[in-house]
Amino acid sequence: MPLADVSDEPLPSLAPRCAESHKGDYGRVLIVGGSRGMAGAPALAGMAALRSGAGLVTVAVPRSIQSTVAGFEPSFMTLPFGTADAHSLRGEDVDDLLQAADQMTAIALGPGLGSEPFTTGLVHDLYCRIEQPMIIDADGLNALTQDIRQIDSPVAPRILTPHPGEFQRLSGEKCAAETAKRAEQAAALCRQDTSRRTIVVLKGHRTIVTDGERFAVNATGNPGMATGGTGDCLTGIITALVGQSLSSWDAARLGVHVHGLAGDLATDDLGQTSLIASDVVDYLPQAFLDL
Repeated sequence: MPLADVSDEPLPSLAPRCAESHKGDYGRVLIVGGSRGMAGAPALAGMAALRSGAGLVTVAVPRSIQSTVAGFEPSFMTLPFGTADAHSLRGEDVDDLLQAADQMTAIALGPGLGSEPFTTGLVHDLYCRIEQPMIIDADGLNALTQDIRQIDSPVAPRILTPHPGEFQRLSGEKCAAETAKRAEQAAALCRQDTSRRTIVVLKGHRTIVTDGERFAVNATGNPGMATGGTGDCLTGIITALVGQSLSSWDAARLGVHVHGLAGDLATDDLGQTSLIASDVVDYLPQAFLDL
């Protein structure tokens, strides 16, 4: 089934906040990730989620890195799993993670999760059993490649956010250079989900967002964002927007736009060479104001 022309829908917007609202009205976000040596990834996702309007953010990590992750940002909560010397989240953590996820509005899975063999089963269990919308990135995507059939019929909306290398591992084909062809490739991955609840965000220059039937091409962002951690920021942004009741399609489109815009604003002040991922987080407030 060929895609329709590129979507001309305007970007969605977040509703004005009611004077009587409280933090629970703006989403309870859970970031699941982290491993020894990769504490920054879930922390960046959590920080970006906060700056993108999430009311409550919890970062679930191995106990061995909890204090490090907590030290990045006092405004999110941390939830430790495993023993004090565990380097990664493990299969035995699944039941407790499912219980934590049950209290949440949106879940992100993958930032800094690591590539230990036992993380594959953890990812598959959470992907197939969590009944809230989920954004999957990084090591979460790499785990899915071990059994790509997992994406065929998720129990709830899923947003996959691969860069070209991850996309090739997921789909078995190299990303095309032409935008229209890349959109078709991403749409084909969406269509593996027979329930039509999967969105693919194919990252790169002119990021593609598609639901398998329509696609959008993002126009913000710059080469300075080609640095470690910016993808984790995008994961946090989209998760926060889903947590604030945007649809997967709208959250993905708005998320990639704001993410790139924050990077553009940071580059205007700092230049492309010196840009780092935390700069994207720092410029999110201005990006949202510019909307």
